[in-house]
Amino acid sequence: MLSIASRRAATAAKSLASNRCVGAGIVRHMSVADRDNILPTSWENIFERSSKIFFMTEIWRAFWLSGEVALKPKVTINYPYEKGYLSPRFRGEHALRRYPSGEERCIACKLCEAACPAQAITIDAEEREDGARRTTRYDIDMTKCIYCGFCQEACPVDAIVEGPNFEFATETHEELLYDKEKLLSNGDKWEKQIAKNLLSEHLYR
Repeated sequence: MLSIASRRAATAAKSLASNRCVGAGIVRHMSVADRDNILPTSWENIFERSSKIFFMTEIWRAFWLSGEVALKPKVTINYPYEKGYLSPRFRGEHALRRYPSGEERCIACKLCEAACPAQAITIDAEEREDGARRTTRYDIDMTKCIYCGFCQEACPVDAIVEGPNFEFATETHEELLYDKEKLLSNGDKWEKQIAKNLLSEHLYR
C-alpha cells in the first residue's frame, strides 16, 4: 500500500507530464502565421547575456562605481578639529555685552523679559548712585529657552544677544541656569565675533 507522500509524488509527476504534453501540443498545433509572429532572439542579445554571465560585468561595474565615489572630494569635516560655516544670524548661547569703555550696555528696561515667550528671563534692577539704571540680577534658564531671538530683537541697546557659540553642553541642570556674571563673561569672550555679526546684518535691522 503506497504512502500518502508516494501518492502525492506520483500525482505531481503525472501533472507535470501532462502539462509538458499540452505545451508541446500547443506549439505543434500553432498555425504558420502564429509561428511567424514569434521573434527569434538576436545574436546581439545572446552575446550580451553571455558576457554578463561569463565576465560578471555587473560586478566590475559596481567596483568601478565604488572607485568613482571613493575618489570624489569628501563632504564631511573632521569635527571638532574642523568646523563648518555659521551664519551671522545663528542663534546660540546668550551673552550680555558691554560698551568699549567697559560699562554694561543693559539699562534694565526689561523688554527682553516681557518679550520672552518661554518666560526664561528674570531681571531685578535698581538705580545706582550716579543715577543710571542697571540690573542687579539677570538670570536666564537655558533649559526653558527656545532660541527664538525675541530678547535680542526687543533690546534697544544690543545688550542681550545670542552669540555664535553652540558648544555649551553640560552634565547638570544647574550649569544651564545662567546668572549675570556668566552672561557677562560670555559677552567678553565672544564680543569680537558678536560685533562682527551685528555689523554684517545692520542693513536688515
